[in-house]
Amino acid sequence: MPTPEELLDQTATDLVNSDYDEELAGMDRRHFMFLSLVAAAATAFGADRARAQGTPAGAAGAAGGGRGQQPQAPPVPLGNGEAPALQFQPYPGGTGALMEKLAKERGRAAFDRAVFTVEKWTGSVPTNPDDIAFLPAHRLSALIKTKKITSLQLTEIYLTRLKRLNPTLLCAVTIMEDSARAEAITADAEIKAGKYRGPLHGLPYGVKDLFSTKGVPTTWGAKDFEHRIIDEDAEVVVRLREAGAVLIAKLATGLFAQNDQWFRGRTNNPWNLALGSSGSSAGPSSATAAGCVAFGIGTETSGSIVSPATRCGVNALRPTFGRVSRSGGMVLGWSMDRVGPITRTVEDAAMVFNAIHGVDEKDPSTVMTPFQFDRKISLASLRIGVDPNAPKEFVDKLKELGMQPKEVGPRPTVGGAGGGGLNVEDAAAFDDYVQIKAKEIGLNLNSLPEPAAGRGGGGGGRGGNVAAAPGAPAVPANPMAPADWNPRFVNGRTVRAFEFVQGQRRRYMLISKWAEYMKDLDMFIGAPLADVGANSQTGHPCVVVPYKFDVPAQGGGGGGGGGGGRGGAPPQPPLDLKPQPICATIIGNLYADDKILSVAHRYQVNTDIHLKHPTL
Repeated sequence: MPTPEELLDQTATDLVNSDYDEELAGMDRRHFMFLSLVAAAATAFGADRARAQGTPAGAAGAAGGGRGQQPQAPPVPLGNGEAPALQFQPYPGGTGALMEKLAKERGRAAFDRAVFTVEKWTGSVPTNPDDIAFLPAHRLSALIKTKKITSLQLTEIYLTRLKRLNPTLLCAVTIMEDSARAEAITADAEIKAGKYRGPLHGLPYGVKDLFSTKGVPTTWGAKDFEHRIIDEDAEVVVRLREAGAVLIAKLATGLFAQNDQWFRGRTNNPWNLALGSSGSSAGPSSATAAGCVAFGIGTETSGSIVSPATRCGVNALRPTFGRVSRSGGMVLGWSMDRVGPITRTVEDAAMVFNAIHGVDEKDPSTVMTPFQFDRKISLASLRIGVDPNAPKEFVDKLKELGMQPKEVGPRPTVGGAGGGGLNVEDAAAFDDYVQIKAKEIGLNLNSLPEPAAGRGGGGGGRGGNVAAAPGAPAVPANPMAPADWNPRFVNGRTVRAFEFVQGQRRRYMLISKWAEYMKDLDMFIGAPLADVGANSQTGHPCVVVPYKFDVPAQGGGGGGGGGGGRGGAPPQPPLDLKPQPICATIIGNLYADDKILSVAHRYQVNTDIHLKHPTL
């Protein structure tokens, strides 16, 4: 067996005699030979030490590669958006199996976008600007299409309301007056010329301020990014522009998509200003409920659409994972983040979703599956489960409309699935920011305490202590000094790769068990917010729909995708709250977004809760 010195001599001879293309390799020959010899020396002498210590030689050189390989370049810097090679697939058989199934069932039509047609306007047109502002988006669409109102007139109504109410609600970060007017004028000119783009043409909307927009700050709710401009348009912004919608505001998100607190304060619930709007799609929910936009675009990782929509008494769709592109949006979790509409009616949500869903090559998680909103769907033809904790008034009305419910029990769980690895994905997505902040406060990221045994798999916890060395005091879960720091950005760095993979294996078990649970169901009605955590891991869709008008319950219900509470806070005295819409949720089978919206719509058009609006 050759000695390390002999191996090094042979490597030097091989390098001298080898062909080497400097232009292709990107470095000159002398530099390449130097680095190669350093790498070879490390490998050769490392292998010798490994043999002396009884370690397999392959283990000593596993990371460095074999003889003759070029030296490794330094790691490429990563920002927030670069996706990992591994992509989450909510369909248990994989996306390929899903595509094959759809092709067999529907042929090429499965992958074509449906045409969404709004019903014609009948009757007189409101003259009061506030009455116009609170019209459902699909009714505003009918007015614009028939030229009974212009996009510019509507845009001015919403801009006026935004500027008047934003100091109270804190629902908007940036009001885009000049560009909104220009887009509205363009929309009116196109419609007048007969170039109608569809039902969103001319409708003013707002987008959650974690989506990038050219020339406009994208803050992510953080003071550090108050003036930061990401000079590109997110894919959802592009699709809505192509559909003719008019972007009038970047709407508030809680700090790094956590709850309803951001750098200017708390976004408030228009029905009850003593309550925050919950998070983290706080701005879209508040602005939509307050009649400041025709509709809003939010995102959810674990509750960030469902929770604020419920808090503000509006309608919303959290789609099946992968149905809407996240490209150009802030990443919290590549395997959990979703984009969806927040609206004043269910039909509005269907109308907006019809325009934004589908494949985007910039977001490798996206798929195209059929979406057919059915205003007259037969409830008796659907397999609808009802949990004993489902809202009774909601269930009774659906039964009156023809639903034949199937009683369902508790949803499946899998011990050890944790939070699906959310902390780890958070930490990876925000590493560049964490590195900067760690230097500012003097935190050594290379000496974070090791995680306690059994705490690494899910990475989804929201509290507790991080384990310290034996005999040392426990280290707080959030060792960061700044008040605006999210502990998950640090806690996820200490999860062992082995435990993360094991957690993902258990997550797949959870997905498979949910598939078995849902195999004979199109959807089910549970307690509001009850299944948010599980569905963040499984990818199932959910629709939020108001079902009664009452004083909201106090305490709890606020989560929102990213947050956790501020444990240890003293209990607060009861608030004097006013009645507002109270919401139910319908959880759909994977890719049954159209069915759950259609069922919610059948309920809604037979009630009047959606016609109420706050007085501000």
